[in-house]
Amino acid sequence: MSDDAALMRRAQRGDRGAFESVVRAHQGAVYGYLRARVAHPADAEDLTQEVFLRSFRARKHYDPQQPLRPWLLGIARNSLREYVRLNHRRKEVGYTEMCLELEETHCPATGPLDDAAEQLPVCLESLGRSAREALALRYSRNLRLAQIGEKLHRSEGAIKLLIFRARQALKLCLNGRSGGGQHD
Repeated sequence: MSDDAALMRRAQRGDRGAFESVVRAHQGAVYGYLRARVAHPADAEDLTQEVFLRSFRARKHYDPQQPLRPWLLGIARNSLREYVRLNHRRKEVGYTEMCLELEETHCPATGPLDDAAEQLPVCLESLGRSAREALALRYSRNLRLAQIGEKLHRSEGAIKLLIFRARQALKLCLNGRSGGGQHD
């Protein structure tokens, strides 16, 4: 049994000191995951606290046979989704939403895309002007495809294809920059 599993078993039995050890061991990774996906460090700090609060409340549901970090990052991902829903009017949420969407399509079984937020600006710059503009209108301004089409003087179908291709290009770029090398 791993140290994490032993600590979580103790935490499940009510040992708060064991849970504090879990927090100390994984706080940096959870904060890093969230900080890479939100614009403000204070938001990442608040979300990190929320993740550990939720994990403490849900500790009875943790399966010690499974690795702890992916479980915690799953809680972080769900907290991030809720953050996006609650803050959808803030412009930087579009960036977070795009990170989540790319993460889901990029590597659903292998875990989070570790450095997507670091690499995303570089990959965005590699796209054409119209693709960048369409993505910005979709994710920053939260416009519907028809509205984007009006602004870019294209049909809704053309915009849908443009955004699809832009997302595919971003996935390939992120894959190449993260050393993944898988091109699906």
